[in-house]
Amino acid sequence: MNGHGTDVRDKALTLLRAGASNADVARHLAIAPGTIGYWKHLDRAQRGECPGRHDPKCPRCDGRDLDEPSYSYLVGLYLGDGHISHYSAHRVPNLMISCAESWPGLMDECEKAMRAVFPDNAVCRVRRTGCRNVKVYSKHLPCLFPQHGPGKKHERTIVLEPWQQEIVDAHPWEFIRGLIHSDGCRITNWTTRMVGGERKRYEYPRYLLANKSDDIRKLFTDTLDKLGVRWTTLARGSDPFIVSIARKPSVALMDAHVGPKY
Repeated sequence: MNGHGTDVRDKALTLLRAGASNADVARHLAIAPGTIGYWKHLDRAQRGECPGRHDPKCPRCDGRDLDEPSYSYLVGLYLGDGHISHYSAHRVPNLMISCAESWPGLMDECEKAMRAVFPDNAVCRVRRTGCRNVKVYSKHLPCLFPQHGPGKKHERTIVLEPWQQEIVDAHPWEFIRGLIHSDGCRITNWTTRMVGGERKRYEYPRYLLANKSDDIRKLFTDTLDKLGVRWTTLARGSDPFIVSIARKPSVALMDAHVGPKY
């Protein structure tokens, strides 16, 4: 029920059936417009009011054009904080990217990429505690994200298909940006040094990516290598799953093409 009670959903449907717009109902009940739209769609489907069969075309199955820069970015987001699931109550699976409430710009970028890659499919945001899940529903998700499978990503092999690798190679910064926006960050470190007998504080920016999957980290670092970005690996305990970018020229490159979350 998207985290809302049946009584709230019933109130929303009553208003919608009376002719209220999705936006007005969303404002009145303080619920995300995407959730209201989803409820309206399910209600219309149950009452047989939906138009004819909705069958969006697929870039892989039907040769539809694919927005490759947006797709490269979305693959990065998916490998970081995304997953595909198929609930028994839904006809098709959904791709969900979890975005913290503190990064509204990231939510906008994620939704924009989803709409570009799936222009004929519904995209919505579902509110959760401290975050919002940006979701798109499509029966062709396994076609475009063949890395989907049972279990956690770091417990199975993650390899890009040749056609995916071609897209990432053509749009590497979008891929890097997606990974940083999901599992990475830009931080400011500091240290102190003795200069002329006086201890002074120095600050320097650094990009970090933390992911338990060896395969996903390798996709990240292989792409960095192609872009001329220098990186190192940090160890937390015995697992070296943090990639660090701290050299000044490399940070400058990352700033020019990625930048901090917002």
